[in-house]
Parts: sequence; C-alpha cells; structure tokens
Amino acid sequence: MARYASGKKAWGYSDRSGFRYRLSEMMTEWNGSKVGPDEFEPKHEQLEPISPGPDPQALYDPRPENNLQPVTVRFPTFNTVTLQPIPIPRAVARAGTLTTTGATPGGASISLTLAGVAGTGAVGTLSTNIVTLAATYTITVSNTLYGNKFHQDGSGPGAAGRDVNEGSTYRYDQSHSSNSGHPLRFSTTSDGTHGGGVEYTTGVTTVGTPGTAGAYTQITVAIGAPTLYTYCTNHSGMGYKVNTL
Repeated sequence: MARYASGKKAWGYSDRSGFRYRLSEMMTEWNGSKVGPDEFEPKHEQLEPISPGPDPQALYDPRPENNLQPVTVRFPTFNTVTLQPIPIPRAVARAGTLTTTGATPGGASISLTLAGVAGTGAVGTLSTNIVTLAATYTITVSNTLYGNKFHQDGSGPGAAGRDVNEGSTYRYDQSHSSNSGHPLRFSTTSDGTHGGGVEYTTGVTTVGTPGTAGAYTQITVAIGAPTLYTYCTNHSGMGYKVNTL
C-alpha cells in the first residue's frame, strides 16, 4: 500500500497570504484553508449560533376572565354630498328628542335631530343638511370694463370664464345691492334662455331676493357636468362661462 512522504523538508504556501512555511507546521482552518501557524484563526462563535428551539405553546388549561361586558359599536353617518362623516352630539340618548342648529364656517346651515330610545341609549334617527362649500363668490353687477355684466369677486371673467370642480359646492353670493333685479342662474347654453337655452337646475338651489342680505345661488357640480354659463333671467348678455373640471 502506497504511503505519503514524510515531508520533513517540504515547504508549503499559505492559502491566505501566499507566504512560505514549513509544510509540517502549517495548520488547516475550519473552512479548509491551509495557513501558517501565525495566520491561523479559529471559527468565530457567531458562525455557529445556538438554536433557540421552537416557540413556547399557549398556557396549558388557562382560566381567563369570563365577566366580559357587551360592546356597542356605532358606525358614523356620512353626508351624501361631501362624503364627510357627520358628527353625532356627545350626549346620552334618552327618551325624547335632541335638536341643535348652527352654521359652518362657510355659512351653510346645520340642523341635527337625534331621537333617543328609552333605556338603551341607542341612536334613533339623525337628519342633517350640512353642506361644505368649496368657495363662496361675491357677485356684483358693474359697467366697468365689460359693460353691464356679472362680476365675480370684483372682476369680469371674460371669455375664459371661471373654473369649478365636479363634486364640489359653490355659492354665488348676490347680497350686494347691485344684484337687484338680476337673478343669477345656470344654463348649458351661452346667455341661457336669451340664447335659446333652458335653465340648468341639477344641484342648484336659490335663496332670497338678489340685492338683499342672504341672497345667493348655490350649485353642487355633478360628476360629468357639462360646461355651464351664468345668465340673468331678466337681461341678456350679463353672464359668463363656467368651466367644469
């Protein structure tokens, strides 16, 4: 049977540094590299982590607290126009009716009615007409620059018109005295009924008499609404284009 030579005078070259060492003095590391005795590095303990074993199981035969009380979950009511949640008055519902009124920062009126159910505290009915305004425009009638026309926030929109966003609500405030006798309405035809068109009423509400306090025309722009035009129901040539975006 063949035998290896003793190699007493043999030399070897380190797999790490390439330095020459006596082959008989060289040492083999854990990764199979053969190196000089001054280069030898033992295997680091982090390369052989201790297995933590499986996670412990649940407690055996536990005795949890069993006096749990029923939980009442109340879901919010949403405004169908703005898709915003309607706040519920923080009060304990009892027999009878709770009614509250007020106004939003934009001037929209609020009317809430909460009817309680005796003994349960459950919410009965909740009705509201809360409207969130995207903008309120001050409408005046002026002969400046553009002749006797509607001016929005002090300027005449001209041929470019003014932009509004679909799904939003806008109020055209006609409380200024110059609006007297000039009701503002909308149409899909330039100059409205004076141009052979008809009044556009989708999402439109009117309040008060133009030229008096609190008078306005309000529109919630429908999704997919066409280009609109404001016009005066009494006089032609006063309106302007409203671009729906």
